[in-house]
Amino acid sequence: MTTQNQIQPRQLGSKGLTVFPLALGCMGMSGVYGAADENESIATIQAALDHGMTLLDTGDFYASGQNEMLIGRAIKERRDKALVSVKFGALRTRDGGWLGIDTRPASVKNFVAYSLTRLGVDHIDIYRPARLDPQVPIEDTIGAIAELVKAGYVRHIGLSEVGADTIRRAHAIHPISDLQIEYSLISRSPESEIFPVLEELGIGVTAYGVLSRGLLSGSTPGTQGDFRAYLPRFSKENLAQNQRLIDELKQIATEKGILPSQLAIAWVLAKGRNIVPVIGARKRTQLSESLAALDVNLSSEDLTRIEAAIPASAIAGTRYDQHQMQMLDSER
Repeated sequence: MTTQNQIQPRQLGSKGLTVFPLALGCMGMSGVYGAADENESIATIQAALDHGMTLLDTGDFYASGQNEMLIGRAIKERRDKALVSVKFGALRTRDGGWLGIDTRPASVKNFVAYSLTRLGVDHIDIYRPARLDPQVPIEDTIGAIAELVKAGYVRHIGLSEVGADTIRRAHAIHPISDLQIEYSLISRSPESEIFPVLEELGIGVTAYGVLSRGLLSGSTPGTQGDFRAYLPRFSKENLAQNQRLIDELKQIATEKGILPSQLAIAWVLAKGRNIVPVIGARKRTQLSESLAALDVNLSSEDLTRIEAAIPASAIAGTRYDQHQMQMLDSER
């Protein structure tokens, strides 16, 4: 059990949005990694809130809005305990195909109306475009969300997977609470240019993919509908090379008497007080394992050893396929 001293809140942005040091990512509860148990998902969300976790992350396009409705059912009697972060703008087909991104001001106001209804809430705590829309200046998108803040429908504005220049331009229009971006022991590209800008501007980080879609915990694609089967790092030729790195992580974790997943989460926690790892637990057992990472204290020597044993440069394959990588403003 974690001690109260170890559960020190973290702040996202300069406007005083204080959150539990771990957030719960709910995407996997709606079929992205294969079939999920709805009752167990709701129980996991409620258990997270009961343990003091505050921030729940979703997207209005996760299972065409079903993920938002799931969260709505889970927090119906616990709204005062939950902070809800919603990504918007991704356009999908009924079978999950990609149609692009739409962050035009009129679309922003349309999307938020549906999200508020599906969630059953009167405001969204953090609202963010899921990706940069190449057809719409970021100033226009952030300006539209700022109007929603004034109207009381949104409390804070976030960003997702954008680069340093876009962050500066967005922050100049309205204070940004946090950037959501993939960050893990083997996905460390934000460290060079993006994180210094966030620190300069007082913007937090909600780091998703801290277990690299389960790669760092030994999970591999299994059931039908698991989108990881299309990710380069899980391809047959890359997985064998990556497994050697995972074995190094397992060895260090075994020495410390913890799970590799706990070591991977603890590493992200130790990389900055403005970083909040988003854990993708779909079951209460996974939630408990992740929460135990708060008990893991890593010294600077530990961090050096871990990073030398599992260098990000040695990972085989990109985090998304080539088409998606080209769309990421954060990778330019």
